[in-house]
Amino acid sequence: MRVVRVKVCCIASVAEARLAVGMGAAAVGLVSAMPSGPGVIDDRRIAEIAATVPPGVATFLLTSRQRAAAIAEQGRRAGTGVLQLVDRLEEGAYDELRAALPGVKIVQVIHVTGPEAVAEARAVAPAVDALLLDSGNPQRPVKELGGTGRVHDWTISRRIRRAVPVPVYLAGGLRPDNVAAAISAVRPFGVDLCSGVRTGGRLDEAKLKAFFAAVQGA
Repeated sequence: MRVVRVKVCCIASVAEARLAVGMGAAAVGLVSAMPSGPGVIDDRRIAEIAATVPPGVATFLLTSRQRAAAIAEQGRRAGTGVLQLVDRLEEGAYDELRAALPGVKIVQVIHVTGPEAVAEARAVAPAVDALLLDSGNPQRPVKELGGTGRVHDWTISRRIRRAVPVPVYLAGGLRPDNVAAAISAVRPFGVDLCSGVRTGGRLDEAKLKAFFAAVQGA
């Protein structure tokens, strides 16, 4: 039976990272400066948390920067094993990042605003290690680059998953009560969540436990 990996995002402290890992998270997400959305912490805290995560659990730096040099600089400070790029990059930036940070994995976020996301995913997939399908909207006056709590059209996400040669994470409004349906609809490599397991902005152990149970049941 294939195991769907769980990435718990918006980790804000060492204690939250330990809770997520203890529940079985395969990855934790650390959110740097964003134009909007929850979970932002400063780069120093990101590095502190990343350093405590045990081997075998992936650490994702979420960055809204679009220039390779700026992303690489931030990635070196963070010390994470994965860069999660939440906005579109300048042309040639992926090759520059590979050269600047050898061994660091690159995950590109595709915001599923409509069927056009399929073509975008196909174009980007050969340059990255994985895609993460989310429900933001980079075209809004204040960019939405994640953490919206909204569910997008999973039929489009399924089309993307079938169309690309790299692993696909599914994000966007996932909660204990809908993640099983999401997994059934999309069949992703992994699922990613932030607000769906939080109460008052804090990671909620009971909700997290229910989420993992729902994923295992799916």
